[in-house]
Amino acid sequence: MHVRSGDTVIVISGKDKGKIGKVLKVFPKENRVIVEGVNMITKHMKAQGPNQQGGIIKKEGPIHASKTMYYCEKDKTGVRIGHKFLDDGTKVRICRKCGEVLDK
Repeated sequence: MHVRSGDTVIVISGKDKGKIGKVLKVFPKENRVIVEGVNMITKHMKAQGPNQQGGIIKKEGPIHASKTMYYCEKDKTGVRIGHKFLDDGTKVRICRKCGEVLDK
């Protein structure tokens, strides 16, 4: 997958197009991601025991990974990700637009 947990991404299509958020969870087998503040769903929760209260809660639902692009802070836009080997032999991800190393 082109995005990892903790990356900042921008949504490029769908009802939440243009929203920027952090990837909270990644599901590689389904090719889906959960992004903070995107695809909010309403869930009706039943009270579980005396301490937990029931009610209607809003939480993020998964979206397809192809609807997201990595958000580069330097370019202030969604960018494609490339890979490069450094001199010491480590493989890192780079921004295709500005060449900045994403993994630190």
